[in-house]
Amino acid sequence: MMKSRSHDEAMAELYRNDPAFALEVVNDILEDGTQAELLIALRQMTQAFGGVQAVAEQAHLNPTQLYRTLSPNGNPALNSLLAILKVMGLRLAIQPLSLTAAPPAP
Repeated sequence: MMKSRSHDEAMAELYRNDPAFALEVVNDILEDGTQAELLIALRQMTQAFGGVQAVAEQAHLNPTQLYRTLSPNGNPALNSLLAILKVMGLRLAIQPLSLTAAPPAP
Protein backbone atom coordinates (compact mmCIF):
# COMPACT_ATOMS: atom_id res chain seq x y z
CA MET A 1 0.00 0.00 0.00
CA MET A 2 1.34 3.41 -0.95
CA LYS A 3 1.82 5.99 1.79
CA SER A 4 -0.37 8.99 1.13
CA ARG A 5 1.41 12.32 0.86
CA SER A 6 0.28 15.54 2.41
CA HIS A 7 -0.92 18.37 0.19
CA ASP A 8 2.16 20.36 1.23
CA GLU A 9 4.49 17.53 0.14
CA ALA A 10 2.70 17.21 -3.20
CA MET A 11 2.90 20.97 -3.80
CA ALA A 12 6.58 21.04 -2.79
CA GLU A 13 7.29 18.36 -5.40
CA LEU A 14 5.35 20.31 -8.04
CA TYR A 15 7.33 23.47 -7.25
CA ARG A 16 10.62 21.52 -7.28
CA ASN A 17 9.85 19.98 -10.68
CA ASP A 18 8.33 23.10 -12.26
CA PRO A 19 9.90 26.37 -11.07
CA ALA A 20 7.89 28.33 -13.66
CA PHE A 21 4.69 27.07 -12.01
CA ALA A 22 6.00 28.17 -8.59
CA LEU A 23 6.68 31.63 -10.01
CA GLU A 24 3.18 31.80 -11.50
CA VAL A 25 1.56 30.77 -8.20
CA VAL A 26 3.47 33.39 -6.20
CA ASN A 27 2.68 36.13 -8.72
CA ASP A 28 -1.01 35.16 -8.75
CA ILE A 29 -1.10 35.34 -4.95
CA LEU A 30 0.69 38.70 -4.94
CA GLU A 31 -1.82 40.00 -7.48
CA ASP A 32 -5.02 39.11 -5.65
CA GLY A 33 -4.34 36.67 -2.84
CA THR A 34 -3.88 37.06 0.89
CA GLN A 35 -0.79 37.16 3.06
CA ALA A 36 -1.85 33.80 4.54
CA GLU A 37 -1.94 32.26 1.04
CA LEU A 38 1.51 33.68 0.29
CA LEU A 39 2.92 32.20 3.51
CA ILE A 40 1.43 28.77 2.67
CA ALA A 41 3.03 28.85 -0.79
CA LEU A 42 6.38 29.97 0.67
CA ARG A 43 6.24 27.17 3.27
CA GLN A 44 5.61 24.64 0.50
CA MET A 45 8.39 26.15 -1.62
CA THR A 46 10.72 26.02 1.38
CA GLN A 47 10.10 22.26 1.49
CA ALA A 48 10.92 22.09 -2.23
CA PHE A 49 14.24 23.84 -1.56
CA GLY A 50 15.43 21.43 1.13
CA GLY A 51 13.35 22.42 4.14
CA VAL A 52 13.47 25.15 6.76
CA GLN A 53 17.00 24.32 7.96
CA ALA A 54 18.53 24.47 4.46
CA VAL A 55 16.66 27.61 3.36
CA ALA A 56 17.38 29.37 6.67
CA GLU A 57 21.09 28.62 6.31
CA GLN A 58 21.24 29.90 2.72
CA ALA A 59 19.15 32.99 3.58
CA HIS A 60 21.32 33.68 6.66
CA LEU A 61 18.27 33.47 8.92
CA ASN A 62 17.75 31.62 12.18
CA PRO A 63 15.74 28.40 11.44
CA THR A 64 13.38 29.11 14.35
CA GLN A 65 12.83 32.65 13.07
CA LEU A 66 12.16 31.32 9.55
CA TYR A 67 9.71 28.74 10.88
CA ARG A 68 7.84 31.48 12.80
CA THR A 69 7.99 33.85 9.80
CA LEU A 70 6.31 31.26 7.57
CA SER A 71 3.75 30.17 10.18
CA PRO A 72 0.08 30.96 9.53
CA ASN A 73 0.37 34.04 11.75
CA GLY A 74 3.79 35.01 10.43
CA ASN A 75 4.54 38.50 9.24
CA PRO A 76 7.83 38.41 7.37
CA ALA A 77 10.02 41.48 7.43
CA LEU A 78 10.89 42.68 3.94
CA ASN A 79 14.57 41.75 4.36
CA SER A 80 13.59 38.19 5.40
CA LEU A 81 11.17 37.86 2.50
CA LEU A 82 13.80 39.07 0.04
CA ALA A 83 16.37 36.62 1.46
CA ILE A 84 13.94 33.67 1.30
CA LEU A 85 12.95 34.49 -2.29
CA LYS A 86 16.61 34.84 -3.30
CA VAL A 87 17.34 31.30 -2.08
CA MET A 88 14.52 30.16 -4.38
CA GLY A 89 15.93 32.08 -7.34
CA LEU A 90 13.13 34.65 -7.15
CA ARG A 91 12.90 38.37 -6.45
CA LEU A 92 10.20 40.93 -5.84
CA ALA A 93 9.40 43.33 -8.68
CA ILE A 94 7.17 46.37 -8.70
CA GLN A 95 4.72 46.73 -11.57
CA PRO A 96 1.85 49.10 -12.34
CA LEU A 97 -1.59 47.75 -11.49
CA SER A 98 -2.60 48.27 -15.11
CA LEU A 99 -0.97 49.20 -18.37
CA THR A 100 -2.75 52.54 -18.28
CA ALA A 101 -1.36 53.46 -14.86
CA ALA A 102 0.83 56.49 -15.28
CA PRO A 103 2.21 59.07 -12.88
CA PRO A 104 0.11 62.21 -12.56
CA ALA A 105 1.04 65.04 -14.90
CA PRO A 106 3.14 67.77 -13.24
